[in-house]
Amino acid sequence: MHPIRSQLLFILIVLSLSHSVLGQSTKLMSFNIRYDNQWDIENNWMLRRDKITKLINRYQPSIVATQEALSNQVNFLDSTLSNYSYIGIGREDGKQKGEFCAIFYNPAKYKVIKQATFWLSETPDIVSVGWDAALERICTYALFENINTKEQVYIFNAHFDHQGKVAQENSARLILKKIEAINKEDLPVVLMGDLNVTPEEKTITILKEELTDAITLSSSPFYGPKGTFNAFKNEPVTSRIDYCFVKNIKVLSYSHIDDRLDNNKHISDHYPVLVEIGTIKK
Repeated sequence: MHPIRSQLLFILIVLSLSHSVLGQSTKLMSFNIRYDNQWDIENNWMLRRDKITKLINRYQPSIVATQEALSNQVNFLDSTLSNYSYIGIGREDGKQKGEFCAIFYNPAKYKVIKQATFWLSETPDIVSVGWDAALERICTYALFENINTKEQVYIFNAHFDHQGKVAQENSARLILKKIEAINKEDLPVVLMGDLNVTPEEKTITILKEELTDAITLSSSPFYGPKGTFNAFKNEPVTSRIDYCFVKNIKVLSYSHIDDRLDNNKHISDHYPVLVEIGTIKK
């Protein structure tokens, strides 16, 4: 059997078994889709975009936290993923300019109660570059309510700076501070995104003060490559910089998805992270 088909079969079996045993479950995905860079020749967005939408439609996550998408990419996903709506703004002007941390969701399964975006900086309410960061960075979040169960969960989607260590650490502190201020009801929380740091770095230690790395909670074995950043290279991937952190949530499975184009090239320079959560803990 083709390795990608074998991987898909394994993941679908794990998801179906966990769903049948534990009842109501929800699939979440975090996916840095790689921005539309005109200098990407072999890995151009136009060559990758259809496979990305096929992957999302195949796994059918209820909520997809995307990173790096420019407005044209967000619009393409919005027009192609007919079962999804989205929230999000561009980080350079708070409207359409620059990369989004757009959150796509299935409105047949979840509705948005409230949503907002803040900048990862000393002035989070206005367009800004924080600390020693190279670029504007944002976190988009929403309070989602399950249509059937009425359970509510906060989803935060962030993309940390790729250079500034102070910015990375302070971004983690800011997000924890925001969660505390926003989540007065102590509802379940999910933080997903490309954090641009590996697990042993201080930024992750800071996040673990209040949140738990979902990979450590999974009731099913982890599946997929060890890392998430493949850099469009066909080499073993060990750099894990994309995450899902949770609070008050049961984790059923955790996977890194290595789907490829027909020519065996990657569909992004990051692997999507697929997480299934069970009944939300109170």
